[in-house]
Amino acid sequence: MSGLDAPEILAAYDAVRSDKDATNWLLLSYAGAVGDKLALTGTGSGGLAELAEKLDGAQAQYGYVRVEYANDTESTRVKFALVIWIGERTKVMRKARVSFESGAVKKVLSHHSIQVDATDKGDLNEKEIVARLRKAGGADYNGGRG
Repeated sequence: MSGLDAPEILAAYDAVRSDKDATNWLLLSYAGAVGDKLALTGTGSGGLAELAEKLDGAQAQYGYVRVEYANDTESTRVKFALVIWIGERTKVMRKARVSFESGAVKKVLSHHSIQVDATDKGDLNEKEIVARLRKAGGADYNGGRG
């Protein structure tokens, strides 16, 4: 895959991972209708909901998001999720290529607790993703209540 080593992608990834930066998501999109070149097409600080707004129903895209949630009344946890988005109007050949092209994306956006395969924006329900992150994180100080 080309484009994944672009300085702006690496800088956005570092920003999402940083505790000192407000940026909490990034979005990668294919640069053209054909080919495997990816480009950074968005970053933001509005979390999963804002990332979901930016997803295009006619494209395959890759999102990376920082999710903070309360463990209990005393602490919070920070986890990361990789979103592999295939919009419902994505062309068939692009859909087919995502299964193996996503491997290169996973190598660059490598620190994530869960992968979310999404074809509908409803797949990005924050409550459900937090529940999955809790399970992936091991210790659950919320007594299994999600």
